[in-house]
Amino acid sequence: MPRLVLIDGSSYLYRAFHALPPLSNDAGEPTGALFGVVNMLRATLKEKPDYVAFVVDAPGKTFRDELYPEYKANRAAMPDDLRAQVLPMCEIVEALGMTILRQEGVEADDVIGTLAVNAAAAGIDVTISTGDKDFAQLVREPQDGAGIALVNTMSGSRLDSESTVVDKFGVRPDQIVDFLALMGDSIDNVPGVEKCGPKTAAKWLGEYGTLDEVMARAGEVKGKIGENLRAALPRLPLNRTLVTIRTDLDVGRAPTDLVLRERHADDLRRLYARYGFKQALRELEGGAASGGDSDDGRNVGLRSTAAGYARAASAAAEPADPALAAAGTYETVLTQEQFDAWLARLQAVDEFAFDTETDSLDPMQARIVGVSFSTEPGQAAYLPLGHDYAGAPAQLDQERSLAALRPLFADPAKKKLGQHGKFDLHVLRRHGIDVEGYADDTMLESFVYNATATRHDMDSLARRYLGYETVKYEDVAGKGAKQIPFSQVALDDATRYAAEDSDVTYRLHRALAPKLAAEPGLEKVYREIEMPLVPVLARIEANGVMIDAAELKRQSADLGRRMLAAQQKATELAGRTFNLDSPKQLGALLFDELKLPALVKTPSGAPSTNEEALEAIADQHELPRVILEYRGLAKLRSTYTDKLPEMVNPYTGRVHTSYHQAGAATGRLASSDPNLQNIPIRTDDGRRIRQAFVAPPGRRIVACDYSQIELRIMAHLSGDAGLLRAFESGADIHRATAAEVFGKASLDEVSGNERRAAKAINFGLMYGMGAFGLARQLGIARGEAQDYIALYFSRYPGVRDFMERTRQQARETGYVETVFGRRLYLENIQARNQGLRAGAERAAINAPMQGTAADIIKRAMISIDGWLHDHAQKACMVLQVHDELVFEVEEAFVDTLLTEAKARMSAAAQLRVPLVVDSGIGANWDEAH
Repeated sequence: MPRLVLIDGSSYLYRAFHALPPLSNDAGEPTGALFGVVNMLRATLKEKPDYVAFVVDAPGKTFRDELYPEYKANRAAMPDDLRAQVLPMCEIVEALGMTILRQEGVEADDVIGTLAVNAAAAGIDVTISTGDKDFAQLVREPQDGAGIALVNTMSGSRLDSESTVVDKFGVRPDQIVDFLALMGDSIDNVPGVEKCGPKTAAKWLGEYGTLDEVMARAGEVKGKIGENLRAALPRLPLNRTLVTIRTDLDVGRAPTDLVLRERHADDLRRLYARYGFKQALRELEGGAASGGDSDDGRNVGLRSTAAGYARAASAAAEPADPALAAAGTYETVLTQEQFDAWLARLQAVDEFAFDTETDSLDPMQARIVGVSFSTEPGQAAYLPLGHDYAGAPAQLDQERSLAALRPLFADPAKKKLGQHGKFDLHVLRRHGIDVEGYADDTMLESFVYNATATRHDMDSLARRYLGYETVKYEDVAGKGAKQIPFSQVALDDATRYAAEDSDVTYRLHRALAPKLAAEPGLEKVYREIEMPLVPVLARIEANGVMIDAAELKRQSADLGRRMLAAQQKATELAGRTFNLDSPKQLGALLFDELKLPALVKTPSGAPSTNEEALEAIADQHELPRVILEYRGLAKLRSTYTDKLPEMVNPYTGRVHTSYHQAGAATGRLASSDPNLQNIPIRTDDGRRIRQAFVAPPGRRIVACDYSQIELRIMAHLSGDAGLLRAFESGADIHRATAAEVFGKASLDEVSGNERRAAKAINFGLMYGMGAFGLARQLGIARGEAQDYIALYFSRYPGVRDFMERTRQQARETGYVETVFGRRLYLENIQARNQGLRAGAERAAINAPMQGTAADIIKRAMISIDGWLHDHAQKACMVLQVHDELVFEVEEAFVDTLLTEAKARMSAAAQLRVPLVVDSGIGANWDEAH
């Protein structure tokens, strides 16, 4: 069947412009948006459509502007850098042999809509390439083979049926116009029903069917939203007209007129060379496959020569091997003969990918439902062991099957591959299988290769590095209230999903391993830090930590009493009752009634009542300070004192957090369920919560904490003689800094305020703080703060030089590095927006220090864990919090643990200054810290 592709050119040009960094060619001409569009065009042509058109908006007003003069009135003028890319875009489109369409008086959407409907009626299958949700109104399922589908080549999503539209928006394609009319469109300046979002609009249309019926029965809608609906009734018919894509135009072209012409190779060669699209140029010359500039991390001819820019700019990465993007062949293992055959395959290979399917996302309680394996790309099997729905086929015995797999998993010489495999290590351990030889994790390969290029979940990685769309969990198990447990998923569907997990893991490893191998510094970080850390974190999580639930209950009661007192105080100050948890009521009270200044605004321009906003006005009235106190108490109670006792594992009697390696781009670990890294340490309440983390009888809590590690790393990286001298002498670094900055003859002459100012400067400069921030923190004039900073740099010129050198490196390469070679990409380092650029520059200064600190403590954890292996009964690591490690230790073994742990932490890096480790011992974490 013939196929027509209609490309929404205007949409893609804008989206590419805002999605990609400000790239330019050797002549300084902007190329970022052009780069993204050209990649999309090449990927489209690779699919060999019969007919294709590139549709753009014509200049001037349209019929919608006549109907509603405010239509799109809030849109800014096209940026100059984008305008400069329109003509070369059109030249490349023409040279590729595509027809460019534009029609005065209407929008590109209307031209596309008319051609799509006409083509489908003529038996031509239509694909609209766009990211605009409005086009969902045109989706229709194939009739006699011809339908209308939407494909977003930037995200890989596809809408091609009523069910896919309903899944995405909650309404049918024929209801999309009414759906959009109710919500309005802030981009086009079409006001909808106030506070009516997609869920509300879908709910109304689900109940009433059409916009006309919603309007007719508006009186039945209760509450404030009902009032909003009734207030909007006069404008809803116009909204419907404005959001309806016209399909009745005389466009002067039949779909069959849009045949792809022969491309003009000479013009393309000239244009690709001019704008630095080297991969496209190689493709043109027959030297590479088509489908988007390679994500190989090498120079693509752009003035920003950084590998980071090349990676960020790739709209869709190209797999090194086409087989990595092909469909797989999967087998459901139900008989002993099948299982024996797969056991033989697993025994015959050097490595295999695996994944577990479970009945829970909590690895400390999850039970196995099935296991999948892959021994080569495209080949995988699913071994179901716990599907118990009515009519489920007989499955092999779980205990015997896992026993047969145990030797394979226990063999350290046989490499295992996983995606976020720490979860699976926990699950298998709890089922009697200790995994050895866990060699590669695709989540970590992607994270180390480029932490900011993409999210690191399997779906995102498959899309980026394989050009492959995975089966989603919701596709086989449903979603929301109707979602079923995996044990209830039909085996055919379960196999399609579970076996694919192992298969895609294997394919991703084949795609990512060569990329890391091409970057020896990054591969070293991956091999020597991230992969060895996986089993270490698994052991820490499995150890868990004991808490005193009765103590937390007492603290909850105390926090509740203080919250009530704060409520009463707030009521007194306001002169009336109000809901302290309602931002709307609080905003009205503070800014309308009390007339306090709204110094912080929300993105929409409304006065904010967040923490920053209340801190900004806390010196002008007592009420904001009371609200802040109330919120702080409420957060501690809901997050910790109430919640932690509920999170005690019923099997272990302990709390088990989860650590995340692929979170912060700097490499710092995060924790969740519960998050134990955000317990306040500088407040009495935070310390009280730490008192509830206890050791069992006969054991003690030991805490070891790096002292001022980021400042020491600053001294190492900058090589500043003054800083190095201060640390080598063992002096109080903040007092030493104050003596230098304020010209004191000795440390004893430094006052408390001078030390405080020096400490603020020391830490503030690392985080990019300027004179304004320092002035606010110290409560001094901005000019005085600027003088402090100037004095600091005059005494520590090496720090100033390091900061400028680092900014320059970031601008030239697009990244900075830690001492150990971890690379931290900064996509906004050359952004047009000054705020984004300044933020990237601040990150460039701080990231090497924070990232190096993260690498150091990870190296220390690996070393200590290796030593603890022979002393597992006497001591264990139970927590990692920023620069601190916490242990649970037998009383008689405490001194030994302290000696070894501190020595290994100090030896985790060889810096120009010593790494100092503080320590403490106690019955609970607070005493030990």
